[in-house]
Amino acid sequence: MNHIPHKHSTVLDSHGSIQFDARLGDHSIRLDADPEFGGMGTGPGPKSLLLVALGGCTGMDVVSLLNKMRMPFDTLQIEVEGTLTDEHPKVYAQIALTYRIHSAEPDAEKIEKAVSLSLERYCGVYAMLRQVARIEHQILINP
Repeated sequence: MNHIPHKHSTVLDSHGSIQFDARLGDHSIRLDADPEFGGMGTGPGPKSLLLVALGGCTGMDVVSLLNKMRMPFDTLQIEVEGTLTDEHPKVYAQIALTYRIHSAEPDAEKIEKAVSLSLERYCGVYAMLRQVARIEHQILINP
């Protein structure tokens, strides 16, 4: 059986400014820079979208795993904070993930297992970013 690699692609269009409209299938995202960097602030910058991708990737894993473990919860909030280096090219040297979960019947063991499985096995964005940045996480249950 031949392995066919999964491919993702996007097309980005600029109309003469620093803003870009990125098309991903049927979806689009406006990228822009803050005014201090020549943009108009009409969309997120490319680096911050890495944080969104990380939070979304691990969050979807955790929700899926908790549902399979039959661990009910009301809300899950993931805060992702990245610290950039001072020198160019500025990259994320450190990233902090904070999982805040609210549940009437929290099972800390299941929650910790779901987060660990996401970070150690399933989240491809985490697997890529941990090669270049130190990533820490904490879990807050019914904070």
